[in-house]
Amino acid sequence: MGRDKALLEVGGLPLAVRVARALDAAGASRVVAIGGDGAALRASGLETVPDDDPGEGPLGGILTAFELASDGVVVVLACDLPAASGPAIDAVVTALSHAPRAAVAWPELDGRAQPLHAAWRVALAGPVLQQAFDAGERSLLRASSALSLVVVHDLPRAALHDADRPEDLPRR
Repeated sequence: MGRDKALLEVGGLPLAVRVARALDAAGASRVVAIGGDGAALRASGLETVPDDDPGEGPLGGILTAFELASDGVVVVLACDLPAASGPAIDAVVTALSHAPRAAVAWPELDGRAQPLHAAWRVALAGPVLQQAFDAGERSLLRASSALSLVVVHDLPRAALHDADRPEDLPRR
């Protein structure tokens, strides 16, 4: 994209703010932006926490989020979801709540896992992900492969579609 995706505006709001609002709409008790340009994100009204392992990919950011958890479940969304929605987030959390032994619930889009739109049980996922990270793993999918997973189907495509290129952003 040529710049920080979290701060790209869609409909007059930075992408990170759009995602935070979707989390609020889903009933999140606390919404925190992990890593990125903390000053700019705070200027947008977001609570921020530095990533404990900057530059090490999403797995390190998720582990940072787990450290902040006051609840047994942490929802993690990528900052580049222009149409993130409360109902889609709620569906993932609900799926996890109906599978008490599962460590994580996430949707699939076109047969591809969407681990950056997931609900995680910290007590079950945290130790496994931390062990993988400490062993040098940086792939979130590989680190998660040993976890019990619930795949959530039939969520709106738009809610899961991330913006990797300028043409992925809605024209509003």
